[in-house]
Amino acid sequence: MERSDILRAGAMIIVFAIFLAALHAIHRRPAERPVSDAPSVSAPDDLSAELCRCGALGPQDAEDPHCQAVWKENRARFFGWPARPLLPQAAPATQPTTSVPQGEKP
Repeated sequence: MERSDILRAGAMIIVFAIFLAALHAIHRRPAERPVSDAPSVSAPDDLSAELCRCGALGPQDAEDPHCQAVWKENRARFFGWPARPLLPQAAPATQPTTSVPQGEKP
């Protein structure tokens, strides 16, 4: 037997041993916890509620300063920047209208 044949056989034995060690390591892993099919329910936070409110506003209210602060905070949360407290709730940009019959004073 030549020296190259011995080296080739040794390399094959080493590769086979590495393969067996990898299989052993794979089967030693702890069993994974089963994932439930039910969606996770998280309590909505203040930022989510404000995002919903600002998303419901029309294009005429796009420049609402409170909503701009909410969107800025959402971007900060998305990119993992430290959270900052939100500005206090400002009055809505449009005033609610009440229906008063004509001829009567409110």
